[in-house]
Amino acid sequence: MKYATSPTPSISGRSSFSYVSRTQSPLPPPINFTCATATNKTYKFIRRLFKFDQMDFEFALWQIAYLFYNPQQVYRNFSYRKQTKLQYARDDPAFLVLLVISLCVTSLGFAWVLRLGLGQTIYFLFYVVFVDCILCGIITASILWFLVNKYMRVDSLAKDVEWGYAFDVHLNAFYPPLIIIHFIQLFFYNAIISQDWFFSRLLGNTLWLLAIGYYVYITFLGYNCINHLKNTRAILAVMPIALLVYIVTLIIGWNFCVTLMNFYHYRVL
Repeated sequence: MKYATSPTPSISGRSSFSYVSRTQSPLPPPINFTCATATNKTYKFIRRLFKFDQMDFEFALWQIAYLFYNPQQVYRNFSYRKQTKLQYARDDPAFLVLLVISLCVTSLGFAWVLRLGLGQTIYFLFYVVFVDCILCGIITASILWFLVNKYMRVDSLAKDVEWGYAFDVHLNAFYPPLIIIHFIQLFFYNAIISQDWFFSRLLGNTLWLLAIGYYVYITFLGYNCINHLKNTRAILAVMPIALLVYIVTLIIGWNFCVTLMNFYHYRVL
């Protein structure tokens, strides 16, 4: 049996791996040679969700930092996990815990900008965490998981992409937009973005375009790093559509940020 060492970029942009014998590999051998069932993996993940002393928060913070300026490095780590633990998906919930904490903190700032009361703030907080992030993430991950396994595997004999990994890709892609929309935008909203100026629309809509671009690109990287998938660049087709909508919003005078802020405000009334 042979194991991959370090990935090297190929001309097509997909990571390729040089293979050496098992005795030469710098990585430890897999913990076991039989893959655990999805139910068993989910049970272990949820059980660890309440054991903070067993979570590697330092490594999760490293992943968060790299998602902003070198997301390819994050997915190299997923490839290493596949070699050592026989799964792409995270088995450590530290990243999810930090994401939820970030959502809670930024949502408090969002509630302050929207001038929500205490009850509305609590409702808004639960809505953002469990609907905007978790529920929408489950739906998005499930759709991509189905499409990728149905249309992007090199052949019918190739292994399925794990649903847990598809959800991890969503969480990775969700974090930069969270900081852009739920944190950076707040500093400019009342003073600039909420005004009826062209620059207000330009700034607000550009932040949303940047957030969508991050989400799409990191999602693409997540599936592009899996060697038995093909045509993953189709995921990037969303970007020209987003750019076209962005240009149209500037032409017709639609401040997308104001619309979304009004939606956030009125759904908790």
